[in-house]
Amino acid sequence: MATIYIDNKPYEVKAGKNLLEACLTLGKDLPYFCWHPAMGSIGACRQCAVKVYKDENDTKGKLFMSCMEQVREGMRISIADMEAKEFRAHVIGWLMTNHPHDCAVCDEGGACHLQDMTVMSGHNYREYRFDKRTYVNQYLGPFLNHEMNRCIQCYRCVRYYKDYAGGKDLDVFAAHNHLYFGRAEDGVLESEFSGNLAEVCPTGVFTDKTLKQHYTRKWDLTMAPSVCHHCSLGCNISAGERYGTIRSITNRYNGELNGYFLCDRGRFGYEFVNSAGRVRKPLVRSHLPEATDKYTALKATASAVKAGRVIGIGSPRASLESNYVLKTLVGEDNFHHGVSDTEHLLVDLALHILRSGAARTPSLREVEKADAVFILGEDLTNTAPMLALAVRQAVRQEPMLEAVSTANIPVWQDAAIRELVQTDKGPLFIAHYTHTKLDELATRTYLDSPDAISRLGFAIANMIHAASPEVKDLSIEEKALAQQIADSLLAAKNPLIISGTSAGSDHVLKAAANIANALCAREKAAGINLVVPECNSMGLAMLGGHKLESAFEAVLNGYADTVIILESDLYRLAGSSEVSQFLDSCSRIIVLDHLHNATTERAHILLPAAPFSEADGTLVNNEGRAQRFFQVHPTPEEIQESWHWLAELGTIMADEQISNWHGYDDIVKAVARDIPELKGVEKAAPASEFRVAGQKIARAPHRFSGRTSMLANINVSEPKPAEDLDSALSYTMEGYRGQPPSSMIPFFWAPGWNSVQSTNKYQQEVGGPLKGGDPGVRLIKPKGTATLSAIVPQHFVPIEGHLYVLPLHHTFGSEELSNQSPSIMQRIPEPYIAVNAADALRMMLAEGQALSFALEGQVYQLPVKITPTIPSGTAGLPVGLPGVRFADLPAWANLNRDIKWKQQPQTTF
Repeated sequence: MATIYIDNKPYEVKAGKNLLEACLTLGKDLPYFCWHPAMGSIGACRQCAVKVYKDENDTKGKLFMSCMEQVREGMRISIADMEAKEFRAHVIGWLMTNHPHDCAVCDEGGACHLQDMTVMSGHNYREYRFDKRTYVNQYLGPFLNHEMNRCIQCYRCVRYYKDYAGGKDLDVFAAHNHLYFGRAEDGVLESEFSGNLAEVCPTGVFTDKTLKQHYTRKWDLTMAPSVCHHCSLGCNISAGERYGTIRSITNRYNGELNGYFLCDRGRFGYEFVNSAGRVRKPLVRSHLPEATDKYTALKATASAVKAGRVIGIGSPRASLESNYVLKTLVGEDNFHHGVSDTEHLLVDLALHILRSGAARTPSLREVEKADAVFILGEDLTNTAPMLALAVRQAVRQEPMLEAVSTANIPVWQDAAIRELVQTDKGPLFIAHYTHTKLDELATRTYLDSPDAISRLGFAIANMIHAASPEVKDLSIEEKALAQQIADSLLAAKNPLIISGTSAGSDHVLKAAANIANALCAREKAAGINLVVPECNSMGLAMLGGHKLESAFEAVLNGYADTVIILESDLYRLAGSSEVSQFLDSCSRIIVLDHLHNATTERAHILLPAAPFSEADGTLVNNEGRAQRFFQVHPTPEEIQESWHWLAELGTIMADEQISNWHGYDDIVKAVARDIPELKGVEKAAPASEFRVAGQKIARAPHRFSGRTSMLANINVSEPKPAEDLDSALSYTMEGYRGQPPSSMIPFFWAPGWNSVQSTNKYQQEVGGPLKGGDPGVRLIKPKGTATLSAIVPQHFVPIEGHLYVLPLHHTFGSEELSNQSPSIMQRIPEPYIAVNAADALRMMLAEGQALSFALEGQVYQLPVKITPTIPSGTAGLPVGLPGVRFADLPAWANLNRDIKWKQQPQTTF
């Protein structure tokens, strides 16, 4: 710590920080533009000037840019000095020279950092009276709107897009006062993280195009803290609503997870909740669909359950509470997981590795600090995008720390650090069966089949620690690569192993576990991060349950005749003929879901479940972190959470345990009590009776307007606001105005800070954890009791006339909910089958030509996409894309033709 004096008052601050960070951490209001806590300082905008004095006797001082000055013991500065204030006012005046007078129509209005800083600097009148500089705007795709006339040339956009996120297609053009930030030509921004430009940009140059379509000012949005449902990482989001529709998703800062950013799937995938395909009324079907009211539907459901032998199918995209209530209702022996059988086994294995292994799972923030990374069998950009973004920061660690130690440059001095480091990167090794976007950063890549990847992993583990089994028959190149990776991991202070379920291989998972455990046995602080498929895959696995296949067998063998399906489209989880046979054999099918799909069309009773924006619940992410999401706005009584429907059903049926529950809190307590692995889940957020100064937390800002007129077409008298019995949040602008607990922050706002930059007022220190700690409760702690896996798979051998089909994942299209969002739909690729270039030549196939093949009894005919990277004898089938039927991959595909594969080395280095 260091003592500094600000306007003659002493303050204790953390040494090594820059002055701007220190001042903001202390709660001081100091304007800035180009600086960003995640990207450091470059000193481009000159807006954060302060007066710095030599000592207590210096009365003159000098102007310094606070973002470029490091904190020193005894330093004396002044923010209030008149010269510094006038300088800051002049700077904002220069920056505003060409800025248009369009705040009233700008999408950023009311949440604009430029507005805040202009007011803070005291700039009231513009002196410029001549023609303004103008630009032609670009089409940048379905996510972002471009308005270059508003640019103040702070460089944040290109620094984020190119330097931080690794994008290639956005840059700065021209020079001096004619800079242009955009693409070389119109076109869709290629980065999966482009949407962050809407929050990184301090003006309205880049704005959310999906919000523009149904625009609402920030102060007129009702907001609630939520959790992204589009992958397993559990990024924190704030969902904004107006007139019963979700208008935008913005980042909700969590220092341990997503920090300041979101991926585009998480930011723009929300539009499915506004879809015309929503289930909005209960349906009780006899010969024709018949909409009915809530109570009639519940009675019909109760009668159906009482009349038969019932089983339940849970869901990894449903909340922990919904799955638990279903399990309680049908009984432990009758509860099954709504996942494919391969996914069930792999997620259970991942959970076992995290529980029993020696290595801890690092948070995303900790991943950024890893100084050597090895990725096995995961295309992170497509399966867990924010983890890929964290790895992009991790490869900077080793060269950056070396630059700090040798050149004595502080970490936050971004431009100097990047100039010194240039293209140097830390150790990153990737073993996968096809090209990934992170390959460009990799020290070495290894492209081969999942079995070959796992063999490499086992070999590395053996080189680290002899207790791991030896791998024989490795090539000279493979041995050298394995030794290089082993040496790099052993030399690192914070080595990290990343793997997951996406390759469909238990061998790959076991190999990753062996490496992590071997490193721990060598007393290295190793971490292991395992990606799982869905937002609550880990929570469902911790809850326990049987395979989907056993649910099918129970009905087909006559042990059950009634099924309750919870938020699962079974046609995405098993073969269509197998699912149809199962549903045909069910006498009564009860489905709870929020979107119509192939399974809801087969339901005898369909209950409209609330999506994430209209529900309360808990998710457990891939690291075992339980996090609460909250309902954004009240809904009609026909739409409610799945757990709410099932709890009411249990009450009607006089279930002894369920009848004793009187609200959401009782269900959470029951989960923590009945499932030992989930003990502590009740600490994820305060209970519904929580109050601050006797008040609930307001979902709407204090400037919220139009409430008295929103329902004037129905009743001129303002109705009583809805009450939220399930949380400590209110649906109105009335409530506690201070800072709530971190898990319950609906939006970030502070006096004078209306933009997302107000986050600094909520942090213990700028860029650090939120006050009171970041949201979430860790439920998994490694016990270190696991034994090393001893079974090494054999070499992959192609089969004549067949292709071994491997799963391929896409950021846009593979995830079930986001691909119902109109903006995401525009980014979903057409269906295809990826084939090795040499194999395509042998089969006389050209790019785009249709290939017919049989996979698990289903016939596919898809256009060929030729790739040189996928191993010979294998093919890649996109997972989840519209038009691609489910297959439990990996699996052998029959080509119906006599093709002999040439024996050749499979591996590409």
